Amino acid sequence: MTEIVISHLEWASSHAATWGFVLIFVFMAIESSFIPFPSEVVMIPAGFLAVRGELSFGEPFLDLSVAVICGLAGSILGAYVNYYLALWLGRPFLHKYGFYFFLPEKALNRAEEIFNKYGDITTFVCRLLPGIRQLISIPAGLSKMPHKNFLTYTILGAGIWTAILAGIGYYLGTLSASMSYADLVHKGKDLLNHNYHWIIIGLLICIAVYVFVHKKIMK
Repeated sequence: MTEIVISHLEWASSHAATWGFVLIFVFMAIESSFIPFPSEVVMIPAGFLAVRGELSFGEPFLDLSVAVICGLAGSILGAYVNYYLALWLGRPFLHKYGFYFFLPEKALNRAEEIFNKYGDITTFVCRLLPGIRQLISIPAGLSKMPHKNFLTYTILGAGIWTAILAGIGYYLGTLSASMSYADLVHKGKDLLNHNYHWIIIGLLICIAVYVFVHKKIMK
């Protein structure tokens, strides 16, 4: 899947100075919805182009910041597409016809199982986990999760994820001035996979703090 997307998106880098932020927003909205689309092929190159001054403003840190904001905004839009898709269509429809929307029943059951077991915080945690990142918005919609909670947790989770990917691209840009689109994505994914345990540790700390505070409030 990643290779196919890379082959179709490589052309976008040549238009980054003009359309870069718009493309980041659009592609991250797609990635965060029910359409399977790897966010690594968007945000890692965005960070790489930012450090090279090849986005709209030509200022590395400013371009990086705006790229992350656009990626986050797109992720929020895509998450709400899934939220309302679930809210309007309902569980029976999604389980019967979800396959046609790239939503296999097994994946839907798994997402709903996790959400029902751990509650609203899964909307934050699962935004940082591969394979379920997009789907977790669906059980949130099915359960009619309050918008305030849904938006807060989505912003936190998607914001951290887009910042991590863009930061990886930015870091790779400081190491090499020239790299093919495919090499950039693959090197970025390798770097992410080798350091993914830090993300897991961070998530565990966040969950521990959440549980502690929640218990204090309930008391």
